[in-house]
Amino acid sequence: MRKRILTYRRMIDELLDGLENGSRTGDLEDIIREHLIQIGFFQHERLIHLIVTVLFAILEFLSLMMCMMFPGIGTLLLTGAVMVLLVPYIRHYYLLENEVQKMYVQYDRMRALQKNAAEDK
Repeated sequence: MRKRILTYRRMIDELLDGLENGSRTGDLEDIIREHLIQIGFFQHERLIHLIVTVLFAILEFLSLMMCMMFPGIGTLLLTGAVMVLLVPYIRHYYLLENEVQKMYVQYDRMRALQKNAAEDK
């Protein structure tokens, strides 16, 4: 997913730069429609990862409580194992959140281009 979202966002950035500089042309309405569909896919992915990340954070909190109430190697290993899983989930959610926010900015740029094109006609 990381590669897909980064590749897609960079492709749209290049497309928008070309449209803003006048070096590229294209049907902006189709581009906007497709971009909104892709944003929807990534928002869904972001929501799923938010749910999983929150669940792992709750599990980490509970395992820390268990570790304090029942100190031992087992509870310490459980806490460590959950932490090892939680950190990558947080990093991935952070990536998804930031990239989707950048896609919102791209959408705004597309709408501005569309508005400028309509005014020029």
